[in-house]
Order: sequence, then C-alpha cells, then structure tokens
Amino acid sequence: MAIRVQLDRILLERRMSLTELADRVGVTLANLSILKTGKARAIRFTTLDALCRELNCTPGDLLGYAPGPQDPGGEETAGE
Repeated sequence: MAIRVQLDRILLERRMSLTELADRVGVTLANLSILKTGKARAIRFTTLDALCRELNCTPGDLLGYAPGPQDPGGEETAGE
C-alpha cells in the first residue's frame, strides 16, 4: 500500500511508548501495533482524531504517501 503510517517517528519525537498512547486514546495496543507496522487496511476518523489530539499533530504528520510498483489489478506487488 502506498500510504505509510509514520507513528514510530512521532512516538520517538514525543518520547512516548505505544502502550502510553494506547491508554491515552482508548485504542487497544494490538490495534495500534497493526497501525504502526503498516498492516492496517483502514483507520477510523475518530481514531485518527484521537491520535492527532494526543500526539499534538496533524493527519499529514501521521500519514505519508510513497508510491510503489503495482500489479495490473491496481494492488501493490507482494513484498511492498
């Protein structure tokens, strides 16, 4: 997927653990981990809002776009 979640960088800048963030936003550690590792396929606006509020950032700070090779069906190739 071309959308990248930059949660690691922001957590490092804020000197905050994933566990602390999970407690503050009311999202499970497992769900934040999926988001952090780039395995999430979607994010709710309410979750994005809570993350931005607690991390004092904008959605553009959390999300980036890095296009990669795609197969004919429009999905990225394996390994991306």
